[in-house]
Amino acid sequence: MSEKVAAANLVNKGEQGSALAKLLAFSIALAVVPISTYFISLWYIFNGNGIFAAISAVTSANLVLVLYIILSVLEDQGNQPRSEPAKTSIESRKSR
Repeated sequence: MSEKVAAANLVNKGEQGSALAKLLAFSIALAVVPISTYFISLWYIFNGNGIFAAISAVTSANLVLVLYIILSVLEDQGNQPRSEPAKTSIESRKSR
């Protein structure tokens, strides 16, 4: 029994490590993407118009956040065990 518990603990630690790595990657992206979007759009796209560059930076920050939320929800749904379909009354009588 203790071998199963040890294996489960290793799996949980691996999942925590991947979640931490994903959080770190998105934290870095949340810092780098809006700043780079601001300056790239300021210099090359909007030719010095700071308002439009700021709007594009805010939009890119929101996109990073939404992507993180979507990936977290999808990962959480993938970790949940699937339940067996409910048996009908005839099937339950047969198993008695």
